[in-house]
Amino acid sequence: MKHPNVWVIIVTLSLAAPVAGRKHQSHGSPATFDYYLLSLSWAPTYCAEHPTDKSSECTTGNHTAFVLHGLWPSTNQGKQPMSCGPASPVPARVVQHMLQYFPTKGLIQHEWAKHGTCSSFSSADYFGQVEKAFKSVHVPERYRTLTQKQQLKVSDIEQDFAQANSAPAGAFRVSCHAGALVGLDACLDKDLKFQACAKSATECPSSQVTLAPPK
Repeated sequence: MKHPNVWVIIVTLSLAAPVAGRKHQSHGSPATFDYYLLSLSWAPTYCAEHPTDKSSECTTGNHTAFVLHGLWPSTNQGKQPMSCGPASPVPARVVQHMLQYFPTKGLIQHEWAKHGTCSSFSSADYFGQVEKAFKSVHVPERYRTLTQKQQLKVSDIEQDFAQANSAPAGAFRVSCHAGALVGLDACLDKDLKFQACAKSATECPSSQVTLAPPK
């Protein structure tokens, strides 16, 4: 016959173990951050640089313009938080749902491992935030229906998006490479409201960028 104290230990451990397991499964180690940066990629530039990419983003006829890249916990200054803890696989139901916004399953898992683990959310709740943030951005008509290559001022693109989204000045930042538009970043507070970007947000060094039209 077991000693009464042994039964107490067994019951205590059996109750505590599932709680610890759920906590480990749900999220990584939260990081201290000041705001979110919502990153959107300009598909025509990405696809031109990755000619073997067969994802929906680069499929001719889909006319893909801006594509969701990720939602990144960011700081006003200093090193940005990344890969803040163990990244369990994102549940299949979450992956399947988010494929309407992300071009590949691999990118979904990558974004969770690199950025989501710094948010203090479970993967399901983190991607809920990602979806909400992405849906909050209205892309002006001229960028969704571009039919020929154009060269635009960086300041004009940023202003177009600020006006279309009733956002404060400086809430959008253009990113570029070799004179071509690479993407657009939107800065959001922790309630996912637009705010002016911090100096830590990447800024295009060129005054103008070239936009290739979606395929």
